[in-house]
Amino acid sequence: MIEVNLKEAESRLAELIEEAAEGEDVIITRSDGISFKIVVLPQEKPRPKFGSAKGLVEMSDDFDEPLEDFEALSNSDN
Repeated sequence: MIEVNLKEAESRLAELIEEAAEGEDVIITRSDGISFKIVVLPQEKPRPKFGSAKGLVEMSDDFDEPLEDFEALSNSDN
């Protein structure tokens, strides 16, 4: 854990941010005794937008027609 006062943190901010990014706890303390912690915020994964694949997927005209292979099997069951 790294603990620094506010004055020192001002001059080392980039370094302290790198330390926090690598998993180190970084605490900054003000002159009045109040402390703050630098934390890494998780990145949000982009969410797909409705309709974003429009025009990219095509279905054949006979998509929902019975398959020939299954017709032979269903006829042999009788």
